[in-house]
Amino acid sequence: MSSRLAPLATERLVVNIGPSHPVTHGTLRIQCELDGETITRSACEIGYLHRGFEKQAENVFYEQVVPYAERLNYMSPVHNSNAWCHAVESMIGLEVPPRAQAIRVITSEMARIIDHAVCAGTNFVDLGGLTNFWYLYGYRERIYDLYEELTGARMMVNYPRLGGVAMDVPDGWLSKLRTVMEELGPMLADVRGLVERNRIVMDRTQGVVAISQEDALNFGLTGPCLRATGVAYDVRRAQPYWGYDQYDWDVVTRQNGDTYDRIILRFDEMEQSRRIILQAADKLPPGPWIAEDPHVVLPQKDLVYNTMEGLINHFKLIMHGARVPRGEYYSATEGGNGELGFYIVSSGGPKPWRVRIRPPCFANYCAFPHMIQGSMLADAVAALGSINVIAGELDR
Repeated sequence: MSSRLAPLATERLVVNIGPSHPVTHGTLRIQCELDGETITRSACEIGYLHRGFEKQAENVFYEQVVPYAERLNYMSPVHNSNAWCHAVESMIGLEVPPRAQAIRVITSEMARIIDHAVCAGTNFVDLGGLTNFWYLYGYRERIYDLYEELTGARMMVNYPRLGGVAMDVPDGWLSKLRTVMEELGPMLADVRGLVERNRIVMDRTQGVVAISQEDALNFGLTGPCLRATGVAYDVRRAQPYWGYDQYDWDVVTRQNGDTYDRIILRFDEMEQSRRIILQAADKLPPGPWIAEDPHVVLPQKDLVYNTMEGLINHFKLIMHGARVPRGEYYSATEGGNGELGFYIVSSGGPKPWRVRIRPPCFANYCAFPHMIQGSMLADAVAALGSINVIAGELDR
């Protein structure tokens, strides 16, 4: 008589993660088929936010899209509106003054730092570590203080304008900026000391939900998710804009493409953003902070109040908007999560005929079902935070 036991008859279980789940931001849904705790298959829905940004943009003047754009990736709002203005300026052929370009570099790199701080801080909370969250969020508030003094608002600043920025930097602001940037290094050192060689963090993230370089390219990954696989692609270096080629900085990469590398790479990138900001602040060119083009840029208020030409110019732009040449355009910048692109079709009027966004989160999230196949259910939670899916640009 055989002593071997018959194999247990088990069924695979299908579970939903989200949208009502802390790690899915209230908008994502991940359906997983489980064999025990192992994910054998999965499918992801992009979300339930349904903002309709692209259709909103097609129904207002180009310059009125700026506050809408800031609500795409709301972790780094000012970069989105800087990028939108850059796209429209490329369509018009409008030259932005050097001082405005440097201010855009500074504000966009500040946005990259707070974007990465939110990503890393919340990712560590997903892993069970709260202390790092307070370190990173405390520093984030310091940068919001700088935004508030510069623009009058903390988060949705509505600061960029076609042709430049809304106003020049106030007196003493650059000195405060340097102080905050100098304190970034010690803060990052503190957090890295807590997590970089932490056994729990390493066990939960190293070798976990890795993606190969080939698969990352095939899925269209960009930003930290791609650079974590060893591909040194960064739009700021590949297609320089705003004078990024004039600054001394490095495109940092890592090699394993796993959750650990995606997290730690963002600390490396915050260091590079700090380098860029300090250089831009030291070399801030003199001159105007916005272009002088009456067909695109509103006149200064003293001209509106005191001259007929200024009043007419103001009226024409407010009532009829800036005219953009007919044609199709694509413009890309390096957002917090990768290549943020705007594909715009102009019919020659003051409003876009069609707008299509290339949000980095969309390609990154599309790869997620492939990435988590064969992983444990708990690993999917840690990995999703390392991808940094922002619902506002994903489900637009």
